[in-house]
Amino acid sequence: MRTRLVLADHHPIVLYGLEHLLRAEPDLQVVACSTSGDETLTAIRRHQPDLLLIDVRLPRKNGLQVVRELQREQTTTKVVLMADRLEDDEVLEAYRLGVRDILLKELALEKVVQCVRTVRAGEPWIEKRAVSRALDVLLRRESGTRAVSDLLTRRELETVRLAVLGLRTGEISARLGISVGTVKTHLHRAYDKLKVNNRVALTRYAQSLKLV
Repeated sequence: MRTRLVLADHHPIVLYGLEHLLRAEPDLQVVACSTSGDETLTAIRRHQPDLLLIDVRLPRKNGLQVVRELQREQTTTKVVLMADRLEDDEVLEAYRLGVRDILLKELALEKVVQCVRTVRAGEPWIEKRAVSRALDVLLRRESGTRAVSDLLTRRELETVRLAVLGLRTGEISARLGISVGTVKTHLHRAYDKLKVNNRVALTRYAQSLKLV
C-alpha cells in the first residue's frame, strides 16, 4: 500500500516542489496540499493520511498549534515538522508534544523522500544540530532553575520570571493575584538574594541561566 501524505507549507513554490517530487514516487501518494493551519486540519480530518509534512510557521494556526489539535483528536497521522530554522523553544515544544521528526527546508528537496520512508517505517528523523542545541538549552534551564530555587521562594521566582518578561508591577500583581506592595517586596528580596540592583541586571541574570 502507498503511504498517503498531506503537505502543508505557507510558501506555494516550496509546496509545489515537494508535491512534484513526492508524486513521482510509486509508493507515495499526496492526497492534499494546504497553505494554512486551518486548511491542514480540514485535510487531515477528511483524508486521515499516514503522514503529515507541515511547516512550523503556517498562518492561521502554526505547525505546533496544528499538532496540539491533532493530539486532542487522537489522530494516528505521523508528523514531520519542516522549518527554515528552528528556535530552541520550538524544538523543545515539539518534543513535549511527542514530535520526533524534524526536517530543515534547506535539506527538504534532497532528503524528503528518504525522510518520509524512514518515518513511515517507525524510525525517527532528527535534525541533530537543532535538537542537540535545544536539549542543551533545556538542561541549562533546568540547572539554572534549580540554582535559583535554592535561593528564592516559589513566589519570588514567579515574580522574577514575570518581571524579566517585561510585565509591569501592576500587571504582575494582577497575574499572581497579590498586591502591588507584595510584588515590590518579592522583587527587592530577589534583588538582595541574587545580588542585582535593578530589572536590567535581573533580566541579564535570568537570561544567562536560561530561565526565560
